[in-house]
Amino acid sequence: MNKSLRFLLIGLSILTMACSKKITTTATTPTITPSRPTLAIEEIDFEYFQGKARMVLRDAKKEREVKANIRVRKDSVIWMTFSVIGVQGGKALINKDSITVVSNVDKEYYVFEYAELSKRYNFPIDYNVIQDALLGNLIHDKKEEDSIIQESSVFVLKQQSGTVSVANFINAASMKIEKVEMKESNTSNSLTINYSNFQPVGEKVFPYNGTINLFYKAVSGLLNTTIIFEYNKAEVGDKELKFPFNIPKRYERR
Repeated sequence: MNKSLRFLLIGLSILTMACSKKITTTATTPTITPSRPTLAIEEIDFEYFQGKARMVLRDAKKEREVKANIRVRKDSVIWMTFSVIGVQGGKALINKDSITVVSNVDKEYYVFEYAELSKRYNFPIDYNVIQDALLGNLIHDKKEEDSIIQESSVFVLKQQSGTVSVANFINAASMKIEKVEMKESNTSNSLTINYSNFQPVGEKVFPYNGTINLFYKAVSGLLNTTIIFEYNKAEVGDKELKFPFNIPKRYERR
């Protein structure tokens, strides 16, 4: 598979693990508040979403840049096409069952089941997690056992999902999620997403910029993967979008 597309697939997998603006706090005494009555997180809602973005993909060896067209039908399908220097290099389809990535350059495709990705990253993965992380929405629904700490102008919603600890940093004024930190206790794998540059999309605001950092253990040691995305267009609406996706018969499955 084309290296840029392979790296992008890693990025899609990263998105499934979570949800470049750093949040600062002052040294004040934290106060615990009930989660449900007081924390109304502002989330983007839609029937259809579409956008165009520049993505920078970086690991220890290389940095690559691709342009992506993204379409989403709520709770159903995420569709992406990728191009490098004006040439379409591939596409991806994320649905309730799996993730399929096609490389037009190498004339091959990959299909990943969520169970496989969950095992690879030691974290439960499904379509809804990807969709919420992509849009900057809360990945895990609030529960009674969750805790909220107020630190200056930021609320920190702390959650636990199995062996994964999650901290959501929410701007107290806008009530938008600006940062998510996740850590898996058994492996010490960690993921941080920073959302920034919030702009109106429909009746809500949407993070046009984001940075994803993943540290995870592999056979070769501790690896770091970074994805930076910058939207130049984002729209929501109820007008039906098309999601054309086919795999030529001559393409080989890897």
